[in-house]
Amino acid sequence: MANLFLTSDLHLGHQNIIKYCTRPFKNVEEMDKVLIHNANERVKEDDTVIHVGDFCFKNSPNGKEGEGLPIHSKKYIEQLKGNWVFIRGNHDKNNSVQTKIERLILKVGGICINVCHKPDDAIVEDNRYYPLNIVGHVHNNWVTKDIYKNGKYSLLLNVGVDNNKFLPYHFDEIKAIWDKWLSNHPKRKDIQRCLTQSQKNK
Repeated sequence: MANLFLTSDLHLGHQNIIKYCTRPFKNVEEMDKVLIHNANERVKEDDTVIHVGDFCFKNSPNGKEGEGLPIHSKKYIEQLKGNWVFIRGNHDKNNSVQTKIERLILKVGGICINVCHKPDDAIVEDNRYYPLNIVGHVHNNWVTKDIYKNGKYSLLLNVGVDNNKFLPYHFDEIKAIWDKWLSNHPKRKDIQRCLTQSQKNK
């Protein structure tokens, strides 16, 4: 059976991200090799991977040093197992990924999940309730945060590789994080009530 994985902010080809996020690599070549290897260790050919923004940095041959390599995104993608779906990140405009997807809505077990790059674009409620927002962008600054809008709570989960040993998250791992958040939340009953109401209104 095919699996679902989510990850973010690989920054393939981006030498300077090593110092910005204190990644444990000697150089960009080692980083790219390890990130691709780690993904392929978990992901099988039939699996789906949602990449939540900032996949790679593409630079011109005479571009700013450390801010990308002159490598097209296809060269990275063809080395990766699985079916990769790309959400646009703030660095994806000119890096050859060319995705038009700004966000995705997943529905798993009756729960609506918003997936977008920036935490500022998280949604708690439109015509549905989103108790989980999967994001990237913030690298190793934090893994989870609560957001509270219009009387409702949602969990922000950062799936960036810097927070997960440079591995993609299996969806079961994400679900376990959300389950733990819900079971320990001081407003658990309120959240469950919102979930129940949302499911009735679907």
